[in-house]
Amino acid sequence: MEKQPNKLINEKSPYLLQHAWNPVDWHPWSEEAFKKSRESGRPIFLSSGYSTCHWCHVMEHESFENEETAALLNRHFVPVKLDREEHPDVDHLYMLFVQATTGRGGWPMSVWMTPDLKPFFGGSYFPDTDRWGMPSFRSVLEHLANLWEHDRQRLLASAGSIMDQLIDLTRPQAATDEVTDKHASACLAALERGFDAEWGGLRR
Repeated sequence: MEKQPNKLINEKSPYLLQHAWNPVDWHPWSEEAFKKSRESGRPIFLSSGYSTCHWCHVMEHESFENEETAALLNRHFVPVKLDREEHPDVDHLYMLFVQATTGRGGWPMSVWMTPDLKPFFGGSYFPDTDRWGMPSFRSVLEHLANLWEHDRQRLLASAGSIMDQLIDLTRPQAATDEVTDKHASACLAALERGFDAEWGGLRR
């Protein structure tokens, strides 16, 4: 049987086009994908990256080109691929979520969200097998599919609360707001508390 491209084949982004022949049923960030999620009752899996991202290529080769992993992803989720350089606003919003919930960020960014685009789980690169203290991508898919099936209300409640906080974080501040010496001192104190004087950097 001849291999068929997915819906990314008609996109202009080099990053999206390089995923157009994956067995994953990728959709671009679009109303069509959101509608499919709503109608099927399946959550969205968002994968965001860019064409020169090393770990994006690694995760593609390990997971998105794997027929069994792709079948699992297609069965339980609506997969959406995003070029962060085309949609920096979307990438920024969900990266805030990943950083707030995991303490770190990076690409590829992996976010699972409800059909109304509220995130409930996220991370960056997931390996194809359990290693480096990280769960495999496939085990994450299986766990989240099980939670969506059997504990959906808890996920929905959590996603709604998180989204409200994200909206507050990204809401423009009033023009009269000013950064005072008090604000600057508080920021400096927080950075000093997290600085590792022996090894350098923050958070060890």
